[in-house]
Amino acid sequence: MATFAPVDEQLAYIKKGSAEIIREADLRAKLEKSRASGQPLRVKLGMDPTAPDLHLGHTVVLRKLKHFQDLGHSIIFLIGDFTGMIGDPTGRSVTRPPLTREQIEQNAETYKAQVFKILDPVKTVVDFNSRWFSKFTAEDFIRLAAKYTVSQILEREDFHKRFREEKPIALHELLYPLAQGYDSVALEADVELGGTDQKFNLLVGRELQRAYGQESQIVLTTPILEGWTRGADKMSKSLNNAIGIHEPPLEIYGKIMAIDDEKMWSYYELLTDMSMKWIKDRKRQLAQGANPMEAKKELAHLIVRDFHSEDAASQAAQDWARQFQKDETPESIEEVDLPLQEVAGAAQTSDAKPQTTAYPIRVDKLVARLGLTGSTSEASRKIKEKAVFIDGELVTAPLVHRGPLDSPYREVLVVRVGRKQKKAILQR
Repeated sequence: MATFAPVDEQLAYIKKGSAEIIREADLRAKLEKSRASGQPLRVKLGMDPTAPDLHLGHTVVLRKLKHFQDLGHSIIFLIGDFTGMIGDPTGRSVTRPPLTREQIEQNAETYKAQVFKILDPVKTVVDFNSRWFSKFTAEDFIRLAAKYTVSQILEREDFHKRFREEKPIALHELLYPLAQGYDSVALEADVELGGTDQKFNLLVGRELQRAYGQESQIVLTTPILEGWTRGADKMSKSLNNAIGIHEPPLEIYGKIMAIDDEKMWSYYELLTDMSMKWIKDRKRQLAQGANPMEAKKELAHLIVRDFHSEDAASQAAQDWARQFQKDETPESIEEVDLPLQEVAGAAQTSDAKPQTTAYPIRVDKLVARLGLTGSTSEASRKIKEKAVFIDGELVTAPLVHRGPLDSPYREVLVVRVGRKQKKAILQR
């Protein structure tokens, strides 16, 4: 029989970084029953494998799942390989294009590898909702659909807005909340986790469990994480403010160091296992005159350590200090070999010295080929924003001239865009 911490202690850990618990009194009752019986709660988190890579915003709810795991409860990471073919309509103003089975399977394998950076692979149950939906008959779906009304479904803000604006709502989209809700029935979940944007779907699960004769699950939502750049936009790859969990250690470390001081506290709460007491004590120290940069360094170290290693976090801290506090090039900077012709403009020959040829290098091409921006147009914007440096010097022109051109030609340039930098090795 398992032994659990006192209920108040468990609740304090669970509530850290939670947006809403429906209902907290019911969760307390479940925890008390679990502690008395020695039976762990069944805690579920479902994710559709709609994208191959996760960023820190995705890990907020994964970390809350880990907290239940830390407390000794049984956790289930459910991959929505069936619901992924429908496409979650949450936050969508148009119908989401369905993924192919091949895309879903590829993304699902990637998900499994990534979630174990946070969850214990030995203690985590990984399941797929195709396990029960692949056995569903047309009759089963009719019976499931009979548990909910059209008016209940249209109460969902996304659907209500599209209906009011006379935008199409495909029938299969109306089935999505029912399919996600039925997952909780199939798994007999005690608790289901999700972001605040998933609240409607999670509540459907509560109602369906009652309809199928089960005790309703507890719904726990987590906040939406803001991106690392200035502003309050949610973290999103499309907004170029995401921190991918597979990014190099120095890149993650540098982006964390670039966040606003106030945003640092929500990152501590949502992206670390530090207790709220520890966070409040640290915040009080800063109010009394401690250096906020030191607290931010601690945060960056914790996050890099979680997704890479302790050694990688220490090296990233040293490299960041060398780069931004001592104005030196970090030892672990990534090197990229580039053929000169891929980034060069038209060669210019001097009339005074016809044997000397200077090569102008297109900075936008160089930056984009190094992967420091997503495109040459974005690189051009960064030049205008005065965010591009070559060998420590600010670049304001679209071309930099290097020369004379010797044969064989080899030149090493350290290129930095904002907090990211790489070493370009140009060769003829």
